[in-house]
Amino acid sequence: MRATRSTLKTIHFLLGLILLVSILKSNPLAAQQSKIRAGLELDLLPYATGGYFACGFVGIEQFRVRALTASVNKPNWSINNNYRNNHIQAYALVLDIYQNKDWKGWWLGGGIVYWQSNIQSKELLETAHFSNFLLNGSLGYQIPLGKHFYASPWAGISLRVAGNKNVPVDQYHYTLPFINPEASLKLGYRWP
Repeated sequence: MRATRSTLKTIHFLLGLILLVSILKSNPLAAQQSKIRAGLELDLLPYATGGYFACGFVGIEQFRVRALTASVNKPNWSINNNYRNNHIQAYALVLDIYQNKDWKGWWLGGGIVYWQSNIQSKELLETAHFSNFLLNGSLGYQIPLGKHFYASPWAGISLRVAGNKNVPVDQYHYTLPFINPEASLKLGYRWP
């Protein structure tokens, strides 16, 4: 089976993320100055739509940086009635700020998101491909589930700031909405 270009990009992205976390975790000088934490996270929403989600993060004190990729199949009820089969491949870099230095409780996040998408009209004749950049803002609450595991319900809004508009799809023209809300539950593992 041949790997698709998207699959190869995802693999390169995750390998780079693992390398970055490994380098940061192995730096003894940085570890002495401030407690560096790292981890992995899953989000249930993409899996519920038949996609996937992978996230790695690293941070100190009240701050963490997350790099993530997700594959989401938007339910038809969540898009305009003229369209079907909206698939999104997302890549994001996000900064989170926690209320507490122990990364428990409330957090705010924001960052840049890139979406590679495709969609069909209700006639299902052609598939249109397009891409957009979005700015994301999120709010969540991290609940410890033991020493290293946690759950984090969250909600966010992504605002379309650049990319394709009026994409031809059969006899229609699709534009990603300016406001894109979402909510889900993240499950994660962090160390130390």
